[in-house]
Amino acid sequence: MSGHWKQRREGGGWFALWLLRSVSLRGGRGLARLLLYPITLYFLARRTEERRDSRAYLRRVLGRPARLGDVARHIHTFAATILDRVFLLGGDMRRFDIRVSGLESLHAALDRGQGVLVFGSHLGSFEVLRVLGRQRPEQQIRVVLDKAHSPAVTQLLDALNPDIAASVIDASQDGPAIMFEIQKAASEGALVALLVDRIQPGEASLGVPFLGDEAPFPVAPWLLAAVLQVPVQLAFGLYRGGNRYDLVFEPFSDGVAIPRRERAAAVPALIRRYVARLEHHVRDAPYNWFNFYDFWGDREHSRNPHESMPDAGAAGAAGGDDRAAFQRAAGGGR
Repeated sequence: MSGHWKQRREGGGWFALWLLRSVSLRGGRGLARLLLYPITLYFLARRTEERRDSRAYLRRVLGRPARLGDVARHIHTFAATILDRVFLLGGDMRRFDIRVSGLESLHAALDRGQGVLVFGSHLGSFEVLRVLGRQRPEQQIRVVLDKAHSPAVTQLLDALNPDIAASVIDASQDGPAIMFEIQKAASEGALVALLVDRIQPGEASLGVPFLGDEAPFPVAPWLLAAVLQVPVQLAFGLYRGGNRYDLVFEPFSDGVAIPRRERAAAVPALIRRYVARLEHHVRDAPYNWFNFYDFWGDREHSRNPHESMPDAGAAGAAGGDDRAAFQRAAGGGR
């Protein structure tokens, strides 16, 4: 079976999330956390591919062969963050100790009113971004989410918070539609959050050293940043156990402006810079890595990024060429 994440079935599905939601809302977080142990055992016993890929990843990040207990801890950490989505999406922040750093630079970028791209990853919980709603309740937050790949999560989101669900930008649309929605949201001063560590089938990617070996990372988000030329922030929501999360914001750019003649060199430099920060936080919180597939062996599903980077002689208006490059890099669809 291919290791690509799109070909992995959703873990647990609708019933498991419904059970977590029901127990959480009726019995509280403490009771619901008892379910994390049978869930962990289920993944250890039934999900062979995820268990294998967890072990392979942990061997890289820990620098030693991973034991079964390491794999169980990895899966348990993932399940804990899924459970906490019930409360975070429902707006119940009181149960959590969320320590935020780097917020000043994000506020400064938002205060300009031009929109901000927040680039995250499948490291920890991206949902802790909702803590911003307490400090800036007027701030529009748009999250890019592939609804088609995670129907159970989509149903949970719709049930828990229809307002947040309505603000999601569906990443399963074709490339032009996604770009139009993101561009519109940014022009309205929104914070647009998207995960930039996984490639889509047929999407242009670049191989970058990560945890000791070359791994593919998508090109399209960086071309998008070049088109919009709005501030880019990195975000890492790291689960520390119990009820504690560390939400880390890092300023990345005040606006990525890449002339076409410099794109072939500039985009790889941006990706390598991002991957260096990602690796730093992965090593800091190794059990927070939630890419349960062969991350390093995913090159077969990508394309050469230079196909999407026209040179200085490309015809047409600059804006039109940039948009076309983004659409080609995104594979024409999600």
